[in-house]
Amino acid sequence: MSRYLLRRLAFAIVTLLAVVTVTFFLVRLAPGGPFDGERRLPPDVEANLRAAYDLDQPVVVQYGRYLARLARGDLGPSFRQKDFSVNELIAMGLPISVGIGLAALSLALLLGVAGGTFAGLSRDGPRDRMLVLGATLGLALPPIVVAPVLVLVFAVTLGWFPAGGYATAKHFVLPAVTLALPYAAAFMRLTRGSVAEVLQRPHVVTARAKGLGPLRLVTRHVLPSALMPVVSFLGPAAAALLAGSMVIEEVFSLPGLGRYFVQGALNRDYTLVTGAVIVYAALVLAFNLLVDLGYARLDPRIRHA
Repeated sequence: MSRYLLRRLAFAIVTLLAVVTVTFFLVRLAPGGPFDGERRLPPDVEANLRAAYDLDQPVVVQYGRYLARLARGDLGPSFRQKDFSVNELIAMGLPISVGIGLAALSLALLLGVAGGTFAGLSRDGPRDRMLVLGATLGLALPPIVVAPVLVLVFAVTLGWFPAGGYATAKHFVLPAVTLALPYAAAFMRLTRGSVAEVLQRPHVVTARAKGLGPLRLVTRHVLPSALMPVVSFLGPAAAALLAGSMVIEEVFSLPGLGRYFVQGALNRDYTLVTGAVIVYAALVLAFNLLVDLGYARLDPRIRHA
């Protein structure tokens, strides 16, 4: 297990370095610059600003200095939000993004596994058809369409939840539900197919023939095997939830990391965009590593592959 962990860690480090390198050069290849605006700065002022942020140096020199700062955990200053460093902006936005993402993932797992189990146990029955229809709708409707509908119904019409902001836990309900719905549908379809397949295995058929109760049959014999595809999908789902939160944070006016990333991209704030991408990539790699370790624990063949 330790050798498997070391291999996965080495792969994660190489991947993160590749993400840093590609992002660093891509943001500098994009048209415009961090000091472009409607009003052109005086040449001497712009020259001083470029010198202050090392932008007057060759891009390879900038890259080397950035890696040196990154090795110390310093993501650099923000070009546009001069009162805060990138580290400070990420420290303010990251807890909000992670909180929404974890809430959405937990809700998606709860709804998806429960719905998929019920559907798989009653394959082709009325309950199964209803749940499959709901899952199809969940996959067909993108969050950018679902979000305004939820705001209109539950915030404007019923007044149950606030339409935006983050002052209380109630502010996180609509964003988390918006993000969770398509992944709940995906988890449900995976669980449904897997449960239906496991129910046909000889040891499950034998246990059912011996009179084992439905609850014990599902919890002891069906779900441990049926959840393997769900576990393997956790990594991609977490990555997609983090990426999707960028748009949702804008819709619900949440000052999370995704909103800072969007603002940084619009303002050509090189360090803020690069820092946000690094943090997103690190989170995705960390979650994928945890999923890989969990999968290897469930299936020892993975460790020795």
